Amino acid sequence: MAKKLKDNRWYIPKIFKNMANKENNPADNQKDKMKDKNEELNTAAEELIDNESVESESSEGADSRIAELEEQVQEQKDKYLRLFAEFENYKKRTIKEKLDMLKNASQDTLSSLLPVLDDFDRAKKVADQEGSKENFPEGIQLVYNKLYSIMANKGLTPMDSTGQDFDPEFHEAFTEIPAPSEDMKGKVIDTIEKGYFLNEKIIRHAKVVVGK
Repeated sequence: MAKKLKDNRWYIPKIFKNMANKENNPADNQKDKMKDKNEELNTAAEELIDNESVESESSEGADSRIAELEEQVQEQKDKYLRLFAEFENYKKRTIKEKLDMLKNASQDTLSSLLPVLDDFDRAKKVADQEGSKENFPEGIQLVYNKLYSIMANKGLTPMDSTGQDFDPEFHEAFTEIPAPSEDMKGKVIDTIEKGYFLNEKIIRHAKVVVGK
């Protein structure tokens, strides 16, 4: 027991001595404080770097998502524009078909009356020849004019073929004869049967004589 007290007497002054050394050495204290401050700064810097890294990754992910959404919007916009254009073309085509149908609804009736006009034309042509004993009475002329006027109001128009260049799109060659002059070669010398348009659509080709 006496030995233990003796040892404690030696240790207690040593503690006070160390405390006194610390109090008497302000440089060490300042060094410790600076060390602690540096550690705090390093910790704060590491946390800031980690936060910036997370924010950068989040920003890159957001930019990628925005670009993906913009691409999808553009694809949908292009698809809509194509569908809209196709619908507009379909609507225009349908309207045109309906108008053509209405304009040409009387085609069958008018086509069946063309032989009657042909008979009138032949009778008139014979009556108009010099020295012909045939005549074309005024009453028949009035009937012809009225019939022709009614059909013209429905859109019927005769082709003007004689003297024109032969065109297989409009003419049907009935026969060929030697041309009376050089400039009549390949042209229509005479019209055997008139061709007709109905609202600019060919309903009958003209039968013609072609010069060669």
